[in-house]
Amino acid sequence: MNTGPDCGKLCPEWSCIDPREYRGVWVVAEVDEDGIKEASLQMMTPALKIASNLGEEVTGVLVGYGVERYSEELIAHGASRVIVVDDPRLSTYYPDVYAKVVASLAEKFKSRVILVAATMRGREMAPYIANTLRTGITADCTDFDVDPETREVVMIRPPFGAIMLAHIKTPTRRPQIGTARPNVFPVPPRDESRRGEVVRVNLEDIPKPSARLVSVRKIPREEVPIEKAEVIVSGGKGVGGPEGFKLLERLAQLLGGVVAGSRKAVDAGWLPPERQVGQTGKTVKPVIYIAVGISGAAQHMFGVREAGVIVAINTDPNAPIFRQADYGVIADYREVIPRLIELLESAKGSNRRSNLGT
Repeated sequence: MNTGPDCGKLCPEWSCIDPREYRGVWVVAEVDEDGIKEASLQMMTPALKIASNLGEEVTGVLVGYGVERYSEELIAHGASRVIVVDDPRLSTYYPDVYAKVVASLAEKFKSRVILVAATMRGREMAPYIANTLRTGITADCTDFDVDPETREVVMIRPPFGAIMLAHIKTPTRRPQIGTARPNVFPVPPRDESRRGEVVRVNLEDIPKPSARLVSVRKIPREEVPIEKAEVIVSGGKGVGGPEGFKLLERLAQLLGGVVAGSRKAVDAGWLPPERQVGQTGKTVKPVIYIAVGISGAAQHMFGVREAGVIVAINTDPNAPIFRQADYGVIADYREVIPRLIELLESAKGSNRRSNLGT
């Protein structure tokens, strides 16, 4: 046991660090065959906010093979420095290997804060980083702040069904690690005139993966992911079953949108998990969000707070969703949706005839 540098308390030897030695806010960027993830660029927004409050700089981190070319993209979005580990031994993503590489960089450069987008890969890798560094991690943050007295970063997230906000600190360990879901933050403006430093790091020892990738099978997507859709028709328990979702599919098709649903609809097996909206699903930001048979519990509404216009259709006049909807229809969706479909099909038919000159 040792005595901590400031608190004077007895603590395990591994936990004795001087927080004053750690500086800078890092964003670990995710890159795949399509390029740098938009969700990673979104994390630059809270990183810039934290760094501004601390009077420090933002560093982007790129780990993989063929990733150095994305350094300028991070700099254009606000990074003052980009640390790059570009190595053919990292051509295949393994969460434990990538995490250990990031952890080794954090120990070398003594980062204060590490932010990771909570994509599927980010959710997998961030806990590995925290465990390797024996530090704390706060998942699914919705905001970040800095305590003006202690200069500790405060990570804010909604626990207990999104009915309150928890403010979480990691006072005795560094770095502090936080994740946020895609679309919680906007991408900061791109400034091509910005200049920054690119630091290339060559590692002699890269850990062997604990597992081995045998094969890769891509699942074809037939539609836009819900987190990128501009129009979403979303169904809840009140839709009643798969047959009801066929109506929603047709309405979404006519509107050029996609179908999503609440957790209850997904739990019932009416929709796949990747279409779930809410605190335990995805955060979406469509121009129009049509909620059908959804009561509007806080957990669900957490996922649609960035929606432009919310239209609610529900038979219960006291449903909480009506308090947050821009437009509300108190009626049975089985009467409303078919009529909407009829009007849209009629309008499309008229446009088609007009274009043909008839």
